Amino acid sequence: MDTQKKILFIDDEEDIQKLLKMRLEQENFNVITASDGDVGVKTAEQETPDLIILDIMMPKMDGYTCLKEIRSLPKTKNIPVLMLSGKEEEKVRDLFAFQKISGYIEKPFELDDIVAKVKEILKI
Repeated sequence: MDTQKKILFIDDEEDIQKLLKMRLEQENFNVITASDGDVGVKTAEQETPDLIILDIMMPKMDGYTCLKEIRSLPKTKNIPVLMLSGKEEEKVRDLFAFQKISGYIEKPFELDDIVAKVKEILKI
């Protein structure tokens, strides 16, 4: 069997972090969390996850700025990113269209929808 895939989940909402982490761990993913963009960028560089799940609406550094920083670093520039959006945003669709992100899911979401999208992106 393949080695356990590592996922970094960057979101400021602790309840969502806990729920999604628990659900992904049930699917045998190794999930690391970060509660803001600054910590997320540092963690991505240190851990080089197989996938980053990134919320857009966060204090301090929003998801767009975080994505820009992740894409600017040699160790993280090619890591697939799944963005979570609180609303249908044209900017998110554009990022997806220009292949800056591997996918996006609108909030509120079903945990199983995220699991399915993660498996699709990681080709599991």
